[in-house]
Amino acid sequence: MIKILFVCHGNICRSTMAEFLFRDLVEKKGFGGRFYIESAATSTEEIGSPVHPGTRRVLNRLGIDCSGKRARQMTRKDYDHFDLLIGMDHANIRNMTRIAGGDPEHKISLMLDHAGRAGEEVADPWYTGDFETTYRDVMAGCEGLLSELTGQTKDHD
Repeated sequence: MIKILFVCHGNICRSTMAEFLFRDLVEKKGFGGRFYIESAATSTEEIGSPVHPGTRRVLNRLGIDCSGKRARQMTRKDYDHFDLLIGMDHANIRNMTRIAGGDPEHKISLMLDHAGRAGEEVADPWYTGDFETTYRDVMAGCEGLLSELTGQTKDHD
């Protein structure tokens, strides 16, 4: 089983969207039993908070239930527990590496690196209110990651 942790600053917008979109994607492709998927924050600001209403709207529109999810902070133990820790932006990567005490096993990566968009950051809707752009970025990263891990190509509309 491949254990994946998606991480952003507060764990109420981007990383939560990634957690639930990736879960939905692997289930629909028949790979659900091959993955364990969670999300977390680098900060303590939103610990215990529910999913942001903008992220909930996107997920609800797609028929994905995220009720019950509460923000939590990444811990050093997460580095040992998870196979991949995927951050949404460069600040997340720096903070994840600090929390983990380094990245000797090269488990930490940037989300859009998996979409062939090396170095690009997932748009942060906290500042823009634009959850659709965030959704497109997160979905591109999820599809690219799934393709890397399973050899399956993404579906084209």
